[in-house]
Formats: sequence, C-alpha cells, structure tokens
Amino acid sequence: MEISLTAIYISLAVMLIGFYVGLWTVFKKAGRAPWHALIPLYNIWAWLRVIGRPWWWLLLFLMPAIAVFMFFLMIWKTIRLFGKTSYLPLILGTAFFFVYLPYLGISEKEVFTPYSQLPKFKKSSAREWGDAIIFAVAAAYLIRTFMVEFYAIPTSSMESSLMVGDYLAVGKMDYWARLPMTPIAVPFVHHTIPGTKMVKSYVEWIKFPYLKAHAFRQIERGDVVVFNYPDGDTVAIERQNESYYAIVREFETLFNPEAAEPERYQVLARYGQNFVMNMQAKYPGKYYQGKGRDVVKKEYHVVARPVDKRENYVKRCVAVAGDKLQIIDGQLYINDKPADNPTRMQFSYLVSDPLHVGLTSKKRKELDINEEDCYQLGDGKSIYMLNNSQVERIEKLGMEVVKRVEEAGEYSSDIFPHDARYAWNKDNFGPFTIPAKGVTVPINDSTIVLYDKIIENYELNTVEKKDGKIYINGVESDSYTFKMDYYFMMGDNRHNSADSRFWGVVPENHVVGKALFVWLSIDKFKEFGENKIRFDRMFKSIGKK
Repeated sequence: MEISLTAIYISLAVMLIGFYVGLWTVFKKAGRAPWHALIPLYNIWAWLRVIGRPWWWLLLFLMPAIAVFMFFLMIWKTIRLFGKTSYLPLILGTAFFFVYLPYLGISEKEVFTPYSQLPKFKKSSAREWGDAIIFAVAAAYLIRTFMVEFYAIPTSSMESSLMVGDYLAVGKMDYWARLPMTPIAVPFVHHTIPGTKMVKSYVEWIKFPYLKAHAFRQIERGDVVVFNYPDGDTVAIERQNESYYAIVREFETLFNPEAAEPERYQVLARYGQNFVMNMQAKYPGKYYQGKGRDVVKKEYHVVARPVDKRENYVKRCVAVAGDKLQIIDGQLYINDKPADNPTRMQFSYLVSDPLHVGLTSKKRKELDINEEDCYQLGDGKSIYMLNNSQVERIEKLGMEVVKRVEEAGEYSSDIFPHDARYAWNKDNFGPFTIPAKGVTVPINDSTIVLYDKIIENYELNTVEKKDGKIYINGVESDSYTFKMDYYFMMGDNRHNSADSRFWGVVPENHVVGKALFVWLSIDKFKEFGENKIRFDRMFKSIGKK
C-alpha cells in the first residue's frame, strides 16, 4: 500500500499532538508544571527530571540519529514509572507512544511512581539478555539507518582507488538521511534472506514515498557515493541480480543475425559460444525489441524491487544536476572543460612482452593488478586495466603498453541511451546535460530515449509513443519538467565499470550516502593466500581524487 505524502504529514501531526498531550498529562501526574512540556529543549530537561535521569542525556539529543534512540529510550523509562515491567506494554507502548502516553497520563487507574520510590525490579538472566538485545538492536538499527553503514567492495569497478576486499564506512548524514521506504523488513538484511535466493527480507504492505532529513551538504563532483542501482528496479535472480533491461538487450543482440560484429563478439564473450548456440536452437527466429523480453522471462525468475532494496553500488560522482557532460577519447569534460581525473584512474591497455612470457602472477601481485582486470591472450600478450603508475612500471620492464580507446562514432548498444541515433560508447559519450529539478526539456521522438526511463520509472508517470507523438499520463506532450535532481556516476576503473554510461543517471532518491573511509581491507589475490589483511589501507580516508 503506497502511503501518500499528505497521509504521512497528517500522521506526523497526530503523533506530535499525541506526544505533547501525553507529556503534559504525565508531567501533571508527576507534580511538575504541565506547561513545561511545551517549551522546546527545556521540555527534554524537564522530562529527564521526571524520569530521574542525568542532565547530560540532554547533550545526546543534539546528535542526529542518537536523538531518535534517546527519545524512544526515555519513553520506555517513562512507561516503567507506571509500574509496567512486561515486554508487551513496554514495546507496544514505546512504538505507539502517541496513544499510550496520553492514556497513562489521563487514566485514573494508572499510578505514577517517582524513580526514587520505584520498587526494584529483579531481572532474571533471560530478562537481562532480552533487554540488552533489544537496546543493542534498536541502537544499531538507528545508527545504520541514519548515521553510518558499512559496505564491502565486491568488484574492481573503482580500482585502484578502492580495491576488491575494501570495507567502507558510509555516512548517511552527509547529504541527507533518507527515511526507509519499505519500513517492514528484517533488520540488517538487504533484499533477500541470507542463504536463500528468492525469499524477500521485506514486505510491501506499507510503502513510504521519498522523504529525507536536512542535508549538511550537497553532493559534489568527485565525491565517492553509495547508491541503489537504478537499473536494478527489475532483476533476474539466477543472473546474480543483474539488470533485466541489460539482459533483454543482450538477448535481442544474440537472436538478431544482422547485429554488428562487435556486439556479437560481446555476447559470445559473455555467455560462451555453446550457450549462444543452444539458446538460438531453443528459440529459433529473429528477436527484435519486445521479443527478447519473452525469452528472458521464460529463462529466469524476474522480480521488481523498491528503491531502497535495490543493489548497492559505489561510484564517483563526476557530474551533478545541470552539468553538461561529454567524454572525448576517454577524457571527461564537464561544462566544456576537462575534468580533474582521479589520481589512480585505470584504463584498458594491451601489454606485449617481446619474450612472449608476459607478467607473472608474482609481478602482477607486486603491481597491485586485480585478477578481475587481467585477460590473457597468449603469446605474451594480455589486456590489463592499469593506472598511470602501473603503466610506467611495466614499460620499465621492457614491455610495450598501448592504451585501448574506442573510436568516436562507433555505436555500442550497451551504452545509454541504447539507440543508434546516439552513436556513443565508453570513450566517446555525449554531450548530455544532467537533468535537474525544475528544469524543462523538449520532448520528441528523438529526445524521448534520453528521458523516458526518468519520466516513467523514476518519476512515476506513464509514457506512450504513438504516431511520432509523445503522450505523458495520456496527454500529448512536447516538453517535460523534472521533479528531482540527478547525478552521473562513473567508476575509476573506466574500462571495467558498469556505471552511468551504461544505464543513465542516478536519481536523488537512490542516494544512500558518502563513502568516508576504508575501515578494513582484505586481500583477495588467491594465488598468494587470500584473506590477508592489508593494514596499509585500513582507516584510509576517501577523497575526491
């Protein structure tokens, strides 16, 4: 059930009124002037006096997220002063404080006992463990939701700025604290119950719209950002939660005998020739746009996910809302000026050894070349993803190193907007202006491919193309005004990163937080004993370069 913003605001108003009524009546029973409950900040100090807690708890109310935990803790302590010791009134009363506090304050049956006179409640060992677990889970959940969360780097898309095996601390309050959109979920679990592939960790009986707390700062170019994968709104379970849309495009290429050779090569490299032949035999005939969807749905379990339960990605923000972005021969330009490149940015290079030996495993380890970024071609030739420092060190070994750049005008169907009228590829992309809230753009048969997913999937309108005309929500339209800001994210490993070049921009409501520092780093290089801690990377801050 989708809850509207109006309903949420009304609910918040009801909760606020219920809280103040409850505090007023509880203060009155406690022998304190009820009007103290209405004075901001002072009412917290007065409340602490009522429940017999130290004054310095007030300082904790000045800290984001911790203040939320302290609020519910004080409600719990208030309920205890009415002689409630069992979990049922304590947990339900704390959850529905806006009803239970007024009841305790108004009901003649409920007697307030000052903290100093409260009979000592002897806890069993099970009760002590239960209380500890409840408070620990509540505190950890609030901190994880509103302050900081920890993520692992599973792929080499940010090499070698961030490495496979790095564990990141991600700040939730730097940009804004996004409220959970699917509030009924298993704590500390993302989208699937561990040990299963299909069992959801959440239910969608109640869904909240996008709401955020006050932002301390805005996303800036160069920030390393964690976000929910926009193209992951619909995924294939058996393909490791890969984007449904990307798989459809690949299957359409697979079944299209007139596809360009580079695209056919990509499909063969991805799936293997036997797979391609078996699939073509299983589904004979030509499959163009629309037909590929049928094949994918027959082969895989395809599921849709809400925004906050989509896969978490980490990339660098290279362009913010309103920026004009273009990539020319691998160099990024923002607003017609060359962008600052990350110091350890990587590209694809062909490395040739005149001795036909190539780089040994030991040498690759010394150079910090990730196994995922190594493709052996034989005869001493290999393709590596390298940064400038690695290139220089390999050249000193007497090897030839040639940068591989896709030519301008060479169309790649993998690249956004997946339309041959925009002959873009990884190294030559745009120009493209990043959509910004309140900005209006012209809409026609040519430009709609740039914005249709934004209009329909992210901003929840209907889009229909008919007789060369565009209909938005059933109304013929020649323009559209964006409702959100958007961002362009790219991996520092420019030739081995699935990023905005492939699936488009990231909406502001998909942003999770800012990567702050590496708190743990474990080496995944298998040939030399994986799971070794890289102490030199621990507590390394993550900067813009």
